[in-house]
Amino acid sequence: MKTIVYLHGFVSSPQSKKAVMLGDYLKNIMSGIDYRVPALADRPARAVEQAREVCAGVAAEDLTLVGSSLGGFYATVLAERLGCRAALLNPAVRPHLHFDRHLGPQRNLYTGEEFVLGREHIDELRALAPREISRPERYWLFVETGDVVLDYREAVAFYRGALQTVVRGGDHALASFPEHVPELVEWARSP
Repeated sequence: MKTIVYLHGFVSSPQSKKAVMLGDYLKNIMSGIDYRVPALADRPARAVEQAREVCAGVAAEDLTLVGSSLGGFYATVLAERLGCRAALLNPAVRPHLHFDRHLGPQRNLYTGEEFVLGREHIDELRALAPREISRPERYWLFVETGDVVLDYREAVAFYRGALQTVVRGGDHALASFPEHVPELVEWARSP
């Protein structure tokens, strides 16, 4: 069975707007796809392990990861390890180079859970980071040029050779996501 695993971003959760929107579409419009949305830990190494556990037992050709922001980074790490497809929504490409500005106390936007982002988080991100993607044809990049959190050009360069949808304007939340859901699901369903 085709399976989509959604990986949420930093201080987010399975209740994020895009995760719920994709789940609603799959439940109400499209059947025959197993949809999984793990709640990811704040520690990067643990988050990747949790996501890998959720993917266990699914053949690479039946698995599509959908990752938003930091979840896009995790989706890339796992797609490289598992050999599956990944759709990336305004992904963090090299978060270890940009997370210094977030050091200190953090609060999950949905659960209220608090933690302190420290150097050990950044070290884990650095250790996980792939130098490049091995098979661009397994990836679909969705970015908006109005993202003020992450520079979309970094993602366009890193995922060169991949299918890319670059939308003018927008924001880090990927304002155009609703119009891309049907085509993303069709791509995940295709052989």
